[in-house]
Amino acid sequence: MYSVREFLEITEHELASLTYPPKPDGLYAPMRYALEEGGKRIRPILVLMGCNLFHESVTVARPAALAVEVFHNFTLLHDDIMDASDTRRGKPSVYKKWNENTAILSGDMMLIYAYRLLTRCEPHVVPRLLEVFNNVALGVCEGQQYDMEFETRENVSVDEYLEMIRLKTAVLLGGALQMGAICGGASAEQTELLYRFGLLIGLAFQLQDDLLDTYGDPALLGKPVGEDILAGKKNFLLSSALALATEEDRQQLLTLLHDNTLPAAEKIASVKAIYDKLNLKKRTEQKISEYFNTAFRTLDVLEIDPERLQPLRDLASELIKRQK
Repeated sequence: MYSVREFLEITEHELASLTYPPKPDGLYAPMRYALEEGGKRIRPILVLMGCNLFHESVTVARPAALAVEVFHNFTLLHDDIMDASDTRRGKPSVYKKWNENTAILSGDMMLIYAYRLLTRCEPHVVPRLLEVFNNVALGVCEGQQYDMEFETRENVSVDEYLEMIRLKTAVLLGGALQMGAICGGASAEQTELLYRFGLLIGLAFQLQDDLLDTYGDPALLGKPVGEDILAGKKNFLLSSALALATEEDRQQLLTLLHDNTLPAAEKIASVKAIYDKLNLKKRTEQKISEYFNTAFRTLDVLEIDPERLQPLRDLASELIKRQK
């Protein structure tokens, strides 16, 4: 069995070993830049973990782990353009460092690389991996479309928001575990259970992000809190507030979000006061715990030595309890 640290070391080594043609450098340099150290590497680690539950060596899953991480970073290149995000992991985003056209084309090339990497897996599992990967990729794109549509809508229900993050974020975590399990020789039932586990953890993971944006410690986050509030971004707290608030509080909340003359600190404090009135911090924490506990019950169904499952449980716990 491998440790999480060993999975991370394997991932970083494999990413550093990726080779690119020397020309045109304007196409491949942004790819190298995007894949440099700095990400959490959660998704490739989950691929390797899923494999290691059923196979002592994770060599057979390394191409799939790389494919998932390359695909994830492809989505980030395009997301940063759509969201006008100037930074990524503390560095200029690819479109900001180069330009939008470069980020689009290099992102497209990363998607092609992801498929190429998948074909390096054991031939007998490639069809199953492609089926999972394609379903995940479709889901991520659908989730991103919903996210963009929500930007122009005044009201997004909690259920709509949860469905959006299921597609945009959670399916890739679930798919990563499922693909690793396929590489490791798991049964169809086992791979489906691991997909379900990853999906639930992914939902909890995103809700934790939403919570930290308003209630996190800026010193730990390495950035100011309240960015979602200032951007009027639809997240779990805002959707819940609009559903739970009195009409008076609801109108006040919408007025605050649309008022671009308010100083940032005042706007954040005023919106947060409404969230506090509705006890949204506790409500969000309860929803995170609900997903977390359901996920662990899913693992209990797997006929795997509990000791082998412990690293996966530990990683999930760290993701949900993180403060940054």
